[in-house]
Amino acid sequence: MAMTQKINVQKAIKEAMQTEKDAMDFYKYGAEKMSDEKAKKTFELLAREEAQHAHSFYNIYKGGDIPSFDEFIQSPPDTESSWWKALQKIMMGDFDERKAMELALDEEEALEKHLREVAEQMTDPEVKAIYLANANSTHHHFEVIRDDYADIFGLPA
Repeated sequence: MAMTQKINVQKAIKEAMQTEKDAMDFYKYGAEKMSDEKAKKTFELLAREEAQHAHSFYNIYKGGDIPSFDEFIQSPPDTESSWWKALQKIMMGDFDERKAMELALDEEEALEKHLREVAEQMTDPEVKAIYLANANSTHHHFEVIRDDYADIFGLPA
């Protein structure tokens, strides 16, 4: 509940923007390692959507610490993000599309849960709306991956 007082609108927007970039980096670099064309296209699509989501947050961000969206989006991945660490872990092993897509499902599901939990703690409706919008787009990505996973690996959706 102390968190309620500490997170303001601009901080929430910046965190949401970074989360979208972390996911974009995950999908972008994951796609480069894929040989299955449908899985690769799914990850490329999700990388583009994550960049678009980050851009929508950038457009409403008032902070002066991110001078250009292009610089921000093209900056190196945050190697401390859970997305990046998880991707690196499977890349060190026997990387395959199934593992990458299962990891993406897990990451999207955990992120959505976290975003909804944070949103529930917010008293400022504007901040709450930012977190819920991010959670909703995360849920959509979970559904896209789930459906493509079922299609690629011949499983019921």
